[in-house]
Amino acid sequence: MHDVIVVGGSYAGMAAALQLARARRTVQVVDAGQRRNRFASHSHGFLGQDGANPADIAMEARRQLQAYPSLHWIDGRVTSASGSKDHFNVTLDDGEILSGRRLLFATGVSDELPAIDGLAERWGKAVFHCPYCHGYELNQGRIGVIATGPMSLHQAQLLPEWGQVTFLTNGHITLDTDARQDLIQRGVVIEETTIAKLDGDADVLLTDGRRLPFAGLFTASRCTPSSPVASDMGCELMETPMGMQLWTAETKETSVRGVFACGDVARAPHSVSLAVGDGAWAGAQIHRSLVWPEG
Repeated sequence: MHDVIVVGGSYAGMAAALQLARARRTVQVVDAGQRRNRFASHSHGFLGQDGANPADIAMEARRQLQAYPSLHWIDGRVTSASGSKDHFNVTLDDGEILSGRRLLFATGVSDELPAIDGLAERWGKAVFHCPYCHGYELNQGRIGVIATGPMSLHQAQLLPEWGQVTFLTNGHITLDTDARQDLIQRGVVIEETTIAKLDGDADVLLTDGRRLPFAGLFTASRCTPSSPVASDMGCELMETPMGMQLWTAETKETSVRGVFACGDVARAPHSVSLAVGDGAWAGAQIHRSLVWPEG
């Protein structure tokens, strides 16, 4: 019987596990090895690790974690979970069953990308979602924002801080007079011809034959939890401007007592630094729930 089973060993899950291991609690981490930012070669905006390879950040964090004797790590996937506070069971894809007093879901989210030829291959390399993570490296060059819905307008309004912006509505958003005027005042070029495909590094080919070259592209993906296990347990989901996530209280506890969630699956917006902070808070709150179980 572990004190805590952490489902998902990326940045948020490891940050939570670190707090718990340092409190000398027994922690079991189960990780499927599918970091959301595995497509990116550099991570920016994370203090002390700016520009580092995200895989290296994760590897070093895991090395430090595994120095704690009360922490155990399994490379695997959780397929189901059941039970109640102080008596949870988690089943892995190889049939092994783990038991724990608390569960933490740090499974991250999956990105639903626009169905544009060539976009998925450039995700994390020339097509991004966070200007704070990738905007500076575009060197104030031309930036394209590919619309997917209302969140895209926010991106188009914000990104002129990083370069000359073209807002490609692509048939996914209709601008009212106020929104259109706001973009024009910010120097944003509005392009309403639909997109045929992406080409080159970050070129947009339009259906009328024109080619628009950019230093980089941004789009607002729709996010959903990368694993259904928490919702299958009965953990409540909530809608956000970025998609679906697990609902949590301020303590990071879900709607199911004894089950917690942190990182991208339980907060928005998303970045490595925000995930680490959220995970550290979740780890401390889980420890408090073990110290004061009736709190």
